[in-house]
Amino acid sequence: MLQPAPVHTAEAIALPTPFTIRAIYDENYRTKTFVLDGKLDAYPGQFVMAWLPRFDEKPFSLVNADPITLMVTAVGPFSNLLHEKKPGDLLWIRGPFGQGFHLDETMKRPVLVGGGYGVAPLYWLARTQMGKAERITVIVGARTGVDLLYSTQFAQLAALSSGTRLDWIATTEDGSEGVPGRVVDALLPLLSADAIDGIYACGPHGMLAALEAIGQQYHVPAQLSWEAYMRCAIGICGACEHGGKLLCLDGPVLGN
Repeated sequence: MLQPAPVHTAEAIALPTPFTIRAIYDENYRTKTFVLDGKLDAYPGQFVMAWLPRFDEKPFSLVNADPITLMVTAVGPFSNLLHEKKPGDLLWIRGPFGQGFHLDETMKRPVLVGGGYGVAPLYWLARTQMGKAERITVIVGARTGVDLLYSTQFAQLAALSSGTRLDWIATTEDGSEGVPGRVVDALLPLLSADAIDGIYACGPHGMLAALEAIGQQYHVPAQLSWEAYMRCAIGICGACEHGGKLLCLDGPVLGN
């Protein structure tokens, strides 16, 4: 029987390596957060490949690198099978891969925009900017209030006495919570008021395309994490091609 990797693992992993699931947290009716017993040398926006032997391998954004933390929404056979796992079970990981978010010291009022489970890397990104940025605005969109993710985590982050103000805005398409509509409906007033100096987002392609256009219109730099079907994660198969770039190497975060 394969044994889990040691807790101190921190280098990039080329081959699937087993880690023990330390804890599992229910986030909503179809989303769980998995905490593993290891760490990686990674930064927000990078991803790993998670493997279940004799079944399949799928990409997941990192919620944290120390310890390795993944948010998994049950949307298909692989994620449904992963949801059946319990603390003490093994999950095989390789990575980290790709290019993540880069915030320099000039960004003092970033807005982080997450659509659905695209919020995962943004929670980590927000944590890294507490005490650095003057004000962080987080906009999280979902179809309904029960689909919203990490509202508790962002509220706890906002309560920290770090010198950074964090505002969390929810949008729901059915109007059951927060701003009725989509993330753009909450973002446009901020842009009109010149309240932000950079857009950082992860979510569905339609949402990201709209944010890209809006950023260009308002002359606000945008870094966008594009979702794709990753197979090899090392630039060989070409399955993740997007606009002439391979998202596993050049992305998933693209932008200026």
